[in-house]
Amino acid sequence: MTNYKPNIAIVYASATGHTENLACMIEDAFMRQGVHPAVFRAKEFDPAELCRYDIVLVGTYTWMNGDIPKQLHGLFEVMEQQEKNIITGVFGTGDRCFAAYCGAVDLFRDMLHAKTSLAATLKVEQMPSADDSMRCSAFAQSVLMKYSHHKGRLSAANS
Repeated sequence: MTNYKPNIAIVYASATGHTENLACMIEDAFMRQGVHPAVFRAKEFDPAELCRYDIVLVGTYTWMNGDIPKQLHGLFEVMEQQEKNIITGVFGTGDRCFAAYCGAVDLFRDMLHAKTSLAATLKVEQMPSADDSMRCSAFAQSVLMKYSHHKGRLSAANS
């Protein structure tokens, strides 16, 4: 990883506390890597502030038939307008008993893949457990590796 620490935002919506718990686990995974992300509930984050961050990670639960929660609609729409220069990741929780398991994660993933530089996706069954800690660490490492490669390409292009 580069010496420069990326400015990371973790923005999440949580109805039951599951996605909030996962956001905290991901924050901890980054902190173990020496990076301190800013964590926001979706209603606290101003999408106009996206440009302040090198990396934006979105946490979502799935609503109804695989829909994105209303709290994340504005962020989704703004991120659809992004250029590939922002590194992103998406994570979420869901219940496999529903046909659209983590459907909102899939919707964000597809859009972020097309509109940004998507680094990682993580889906967790309902409430995250200690067993998911390794998966959160791998998620954080993937994001930081993508950032490092991205910064390397930008440095080479500017040389």
